Amino acid sequence: MSAPPTVLVIEDEQTIAQAVAARLRSEGFAVEVATDGEAGVEAHDRLRPDLVVLDLMLPGLDGLEVCRRIQRDHPVPVLVLTARDTEDDLVTGLAAGADDYLTKPFSGRELVARIRALLRRADRAAAGSTATGAPTTLAVADLRIDVGARTVERAGVTVHLTPTEFDLLVFLVRRPGQVFTRAQLLTDVWGYRDGSGARTVDSHVRALRAKLGPDAVRTVHGVGYGLGATVAATGSAA
Repeated sequence: MSAPPTVLVIEDEQTIAQAVAARLRSEGFAVEVATDGEAGVEAHDRLRPDLVVLDLMLPGLDGLEVCRRIQRDHPVPVLVLTARDTEDDLVTGLAAGADDYLTKPFSGRELVARIRALLRRADRAAAGSTATGAPTTLAVADLRIDVGARTVERAGVTVHLTPTEFDLLVFLVRRPGQVFTRAQLLTDVWGYRDGSGARTVDSHVRALRAKLGPDAVRTVHGVGYGLGATVAATGSAA
């Protein structure tokens, strides 16, 4: 019997930390709690957890710096908890290495669904899984995407993408000319089945544009998103 996934919760509000830990344990996860940033980094280095639930507003070492440190040494899926839901704050969190976020207050059911989806995606990445019959290297304009190694280069320079950003980019590159609603992307890329998290899609699209250029993803108003027209017109698979 395999060991349960280990989740590290870094949250300074005791009531929230205890509630999150209790819910995750009831769902079969092994859980450890740290109540400040320094303790969170230490716990991450010691535990090597399968996933981190991270509050952005921590005393001392804040959540963004914690995220940068743990992703630098041992990349791990990170679900951010935040009371700040402005677009700039959310994109900043994603740029630091977070994979997704929940805005407080949130439901325990949604928290568990997000965690399970992130863990499934991490398992697929570790296995190096790709779509059946699909090429493992994609060339798109000046981008080169190695699907197996999960790396992206732009004009020969490596661009760091979070696992979610990478999955979103590959999904769109493999479907040029198609447009997807936020709900479709949440289902097919994130693995969320309840339609929640539309702003998550918007934030990741904005992060991709910031890293790869404004033409990387196009917006079709009233519908959703697709691969950028300029990129798609010059893209190919190898």
